Amino acid sequence: MSADAALANRVAKNARHLGRWARREGLAAWRVYDRDIPEFPYAVDRYGEWLHVQLFEGRRALEDDAIEAHLAALAQALEVPRERVAFKQRRRQRGLAQYEKLAARGAPFVVGERDLRFEVDLLSYLDTGLFLDHRETRARVRAEAAGKRVLNLFAYTGSFSVYAAAGGAAQTVSVDLSQTYQAWTQRNLALNGFDDAQRHRLVQADVTRWLEAARRAGERFDLVVLDPPSFSNSKRMQDSFDVQRDHVGLVEQALALLAPGGALYFSNNRQGFRLDPGLAARHACVDITAETIPPDFARRRPHQCWRIVAATGNSPASPWTKAKTRRESSRS
Repeated sequence: MSADAALANRVAKNARHLGRWARREGLAAWRVYDRDIPEFPYAVDRYGEWLHVQLFEGRRALEDDAIEAHLAALAQALEVPRERVAFKQRRRQRGLAQYEKLAARGAPFVVGERDLRFEVDLLSYLDTGLFLDHRETRARVRAEAAGKRVLNLFAYTGSFSVYAAAGGAAQTVSVDLSQTYQAWTQRNLALNGFDDAQRHRLVQADVTRWLEAARRAGERFDLVVLDPPSFSNSKRMQDSFDVQRDHVGLVEQALALLAPGGALYFSNNRQGFRLDPGLAARHACVDITAETIPPDFARRRPHQCWRIVAATGNSPASPWTKAKTRRESSRS
């Protein structure tokens, strides 16, 4: 069997298995293959009728001809026209490289995730506008959002805000420094019928500076989502940001905005990240990473996630946990 055939066979097998699951879940966007075979260091995601293929840089660079043969094999195995395969190379990046413009003109389209809709663009940026690995985290936020004031920090394109709105949030506030991504959040909210600007507020600001201003203004939220980049040195930020170095102060600032009984979801995708022991000692920090990794990302842990309650607050069982317990009890 040729190398290309081995890749095609593995991808086709994954697609048959995970495709049934994705249809049951109502997912148009899901991961088909994630570096299963070391010789083929690709991550392959299906977005409707498109494929998004990322090559992860290794010690040995692949030749252009080999890459093209692999892409053709992937397209054939998944029955997608070659021209609908978006290809990118992942290199070790610092700063906001994952958000930088790649193409002069992209081709945005809409995909469904369960009963919600999101705009994605596979060509313009390194990332697509929708982080597929946080699907279950978004579901948790939706389950807890009813009647609550929800704050989405480093909001990117607002998927957490859309889920919170779908869960009946009384208010959502989405904070991000990028005007481009705030406009994208606005479109995602409107796509799902949540276009009330007073109820779903967008704030273009440096998150760290905004948090301090919000604390002084006495703002309070019942649910906070904090999913910062691993590293940022945007020219519009006051200082550079490194999630390992700076997460303690950032988390403490976010916790300061929690109303009594509120909760913070803190996550990041920094490989080797370690939560500060002092932070864990001061607050109720529950590692929920395993519960937030969906089946299509089970091969590799793409992020870490904690549910944190401030030391001064109580930690009631979340609606998500209660619902899960009820489902498990009904099956026993």
